[in-house]
Amino acid sequence: MNNALPIKINDLLNGKPVEWERLEFKEGWNPLDVLHTICAFANDFHNLGGGYIFIGIKEEHGRPVEQSQPG
Repeated sequence: MNNALPIKINDLLNGKPVEWERLEFKEGWNPLDVLHTICAFANDFHNLGGGYIFIGIKEEHGRPVEQSQPG
């Protein structure tokens, strides 16, 4: 089974549509929240091959939100 992500990370961060059940965006580092996501991906009830967690990226409605750069 090939679990490779079939799309480039830059495409994901720019909101290209993909299988969103396999992606989770976390705005900051909250160990308990991240561990819950890891456990959910490990359970893999839908046999999707796990998932991907992007830490440091805010999300709204399941899509990444571009952060404005200070300056």
